[in-house]
Amino acid sequence: MIERGVNMIDLSNEIVNHVKKGDCQYLEFKELIKYNDIVKHGYCLKPYGFKLNKDNENNKYNTKIINNYKKFCQCIGIETKGLVKPNQTHTSVVKCVDIREDGISIEDEKYRDTDGLITNVKGVSLASVNADCILLILFDPVKKVIGNIHSGWKGTFKKICVNGVQAMIDNYGCNPNDIICCICPSIRKCHFQVEKDVRDLCYDIFGNLINDNDRIVEYVGKIDGVDKWVIDTVLINEILLKNMGVKSENIFDCGICSVCNSELVHSRRADGAGGERGTAVIGLI
Repeated sequence: MIERGVNMIDLSNEIVNHVKKGDCQYLEFKELIKYNDIVKHGYCLKPYGFKLNKDNENNKYNTKIINNYKKFCQCIGIETKGLVKPNQTHTSVVKCVDIREDGISIEDEKYRDTDGLITNVKGVSLASVNADCILLILFDPVKKVIGNIHSGWKGTFKKICVNGVQAMIDNYGCNPNDIICCICPSIRKCHFQVEKDVRDLCYDIFGNLINDNDRIVEYVGKIDGVDKWVIDTVLINEILLKNMGVKSENIFDCGICSVCNSELVHSRRADGAGGERGTAVIGLI
């Protein structure tokens, strides 16, 4: 019997390429490859992990995470110097990165409780991590502005993608018609089961959207005696982006479920609370 190893899996589809370089595997969006002279990007897969645990001895992030960022950035053609990763706490906060840091900036105090970053500074790379949550990579090729948004279900309910697009408009004069949005692997409707409290909250916030699109929330029945629903948070983000003026043809969803593909994609639901994190990085060159 031949086992299905991770090196045999290819997640490539019409939206993304699955790239393998040594022990590093990542996804690249075909649409963004067209702008390789302006931006570099990638979504890193297993075995690399980016869960940010501090060393007990020196209160600094462990060397493994730093080294993984260095190796991954090298793979996608980005200098590690200038990489910024915020302290993600499921907020709706999006901040600008106005200067290039002299090194890797991971969870600096000025990006505390921040789940989205945008910039127009050359040499700056924006990173975010996930394990089922949605990561949105934004790029305006006209104004040469990038964004990286972490939108779990809580961030989705807080409409952080709206804040991200608005921040690009307010700070850099972007036209939403020009903005490209790439949606990384995340938990999908097939696995995002919720109970009545989250279902009700979704109806309270997105009642009009749900009434207009019956695919967003669906009842799946009782599981272990408890009523369960599934919610399409990716679709919610797509609708919110379109309502902000982002064109449908500029939204590129990889369509990859992190739970269904947990052999290669980090997933909290599949791997447990102690599991690792994946990362998305986009940088201006």
